Amino acid sequence: MMDRHTEVRRRVFEEVSIGDELPQLVKGPLTTAHLMRWSAAMENWHKIHYDLPFAQGHDKLPGLLVNGSLKQQFAAQYFKDWAGPDGWVWKIGFQFRAMNLAGETLTLWARVTDVEPLEPYGLVRLDFGIRNDEQKESTPGTATVALPYRDGPAVPYPFQPPVA
Repeated sequence: MMDRHTEVRRRVFEEVSIGDELPQLVKGPLTTAHLMRWSAAMENWHKIHYDLPFAQGHDKLPGLLVNGSLKQQFAAQYFKDWAGPDGWVWKIGFQFRAMNLAGETLTLWARVTDVEPLEPYGLVRLDFGIRNDEQKESTPGTATVALPYRDGPAVPYPFQPPVA
């Protein structure tokens, strides 16, 4: 979380290269309170997110599950923060391949796989994932972020995707 004393640096397309790794984003350990509050905010009342006896007894799960929509929000925050106020997160795609449980700490990572200069901005394509404490990858995916040029304007809002 940024406070009023945090300086936001403008990220520009020219400073990004294929192979660059983004700083990791660490979330957790995620408590049952985190999961319950997210369930309430999303109005997702499935008991697998907040009722341990139900999750283990009825659904035979190893514990309370981290909501998929919470992991989705973490990814959106990760790329929005990286893009900065002048960039734009265009696409995020991912797969839920493994469960994450209450008590885990999740780490988001990303690596630049392609850069494409366009007008009036450049596109950055990334592979990313979410890993738990044991380095188990639960949520692999890809993202595309539009970044301004060093001497150019911010990515326009509303965002206009490039014409294919």
